Amino acid sequence: MRFLFFLFLALFASFQVLAGDADESRFSRLAEDSALRSDAHSFLSFAHENDLLAGSGDKFYTSGAQITYFNVRSKPPVFIKKIVDEWGGFDIGDATLTSFTLGQKIFTPQDIEIAAVQPNDRPWAGWLYGSVSMANVRRNHVDQLGLTLGVIGPASMAEQTQKFVHEHISNSPEPKGWNGQLHAEPGLVVQWGRRWPLWREVRTGGYGLQFEPNVSVAAGNVYTYGGSGMVMTFGPDHGGIQDTPPRLFPSLPGTGYFDTSDRVWDWYLFAGVNGRVVARNLFLDGNTFRDSPSVDKKPLVADANAGLALTLGTTRIAYTLVYRTREFDGQDEPSVFGSVSLTQRF
Repeated sequence: MRFLFFLFLALFASFQVLAGDADESRFSRLAEDSALRSDAHSFLSFAHENDLLAGSGDKFYTSGAQITYFNVRSKPPVFIKKIVDEWGGFDIGDATLTSFTLGQKIFTPQDIEIAAVQPNDRPWAGWLYGSVSMANVRRNHVDQLGLTLGVIGPASMAEQTQKFVHEHISNSPEPKGWNGQLHAEPGLVVQWGRRWPLWREVRTGGYGLQFEPNVSVAAGNVYTYGGSGMVMTFGPDHGGIQDTPPRLFPSLPGTGYFDTSDRVWDWYLFAGVNGRVVARNLFLDGNTFRDSPSVDKKPLVADANAGLALTLGTTRIAYTLVYRTREFDGQDEPSVFGSVSLTQRF
């Protein structure tokens, strides 16, 4: 029932976009002014997601980390431009923002001290990946396209990462089931999404409340899904852009871009819901071309997110708490994890 509630909100928000916008062009004006206002065009972000950051224990989606770089004036590599512009129909122009990401995700069953395969729980799995993402600012919306390539299995180094962290940093139990992890497999995902920033907004007393619907699709042997959601932000209204912090997908959409204000420090709150219809999740379905551990996934998954972003000069730190509904049959409780991101503008 919780999923149906979240999904209803997400789909309702997206369908309402068709009703029109209060001020269709204000966002594009803000984006243009923002690009001209500052000499600091580069952003470097580190994001880390972990169930321990929410105090929920080491299980299910246990950890993810990624580093992202973009320059608002950088252009995508020539071969990427040819693939997505000339062949894929995604228009790349002077205003296209291109970002580059390197990341790793780790998944484990609920009890990490059992060495044997646990057929009724999530398989052990790791994913090491790199992404190139492009974002186009239109009159009243933002289109994003991402290409992700990576490797699943021992080459992802998930086993070494988790064991190192547990032994030297977190003083947690030794994970014993990595001999039963998913087999080696290359991973490919193509992601597309559209967002409508400032679709609805209320500005009063120096503060702003914004509502941003979104839709997204992903296709590949790692993830295949379609989703829809809504993000709400609240904070001081300085006439700039405060995009949501970078997160590991599937998650709240956002580039991580933010404007600096005349104040020494700034803040804003954000919250969102997102529903997905999932056709493929390799980390639950198992390997594509070989027999491997797997579980029966649930085709409908929803996320609820809430967080706070603090900006000090050209540095922003953000925390997000994520509630994710059960993803597979036999999962006895939803996943709850936290996400922390640190972004430096220079």
